[in-house]
Amino acid sequence: MASKTTFETKFRRRREGKTDFAKRLQLLKSKKTRLVVRGFNKNYSAQLIEFKPEGDITLATAVSKELEEYGWKAANSNLPAAYLTGFLCAKKGLKNGVKEAILDVGLTSTIQGSRCFAALKGAIDAGLKIPANEKAFPPIERISGKHIADFAGKLSPEDAKKQFSKYYSTGQDPKKIPEYFEKAKKTIEEKFK
Repeated sequence: MASKTTFETKFRRRREGKTDFAKRLQLLKSKKTRLVVRGFNKNYSAQLIEFKPEGDITLATAVSKELEEYGWKAANSNLPAAYLTGFLCAKKGLKNGVKEAILDVGLTSTIQGSRCFAALKGAIDAGLKIPANEKAFPPIERISGKHIADFAGKLSPEDAKKQFSKYYSTGQDPKKIPEYFEKAKKTIEEKFK
């Protein structure tokens, strides 16, 4: 009595929950460069990646840790840092000849106003053509970090030192995050003129 098994083992990356191959195939069918944004606990990254059958080619990459070189003094994983990371990656990509892209968030949940859409807004503001819905972007007050500065201003000095202990230990003031943001954005623009 011969029998055939109908069960097939899924790809390893699918079993580990790292890749949605159906979603990836749809992105690759567009034949556009992908803006791949990924968030981590302490950093944020953005890459411009082009598909090739022999393997993906990274055209430009930016990690939020690089922002310190451009005057960013705040945390590397918040909303303004994600925007600046997307902005920096797009500027590097434009320098390498990339004109348009498509957003690839991987398995990240797409919530309106989240960090992935802040990075997308940064890339669009830098000059990349990326299809997007304006409703998904966070408000400019949140992108510039004004909401963090307002929150720090409402706290008593003791509570602020507890809540923002890392900022105060390194000599930064959380109320100046919008200033840090503007300075970093301006420095990036000047470098990539």
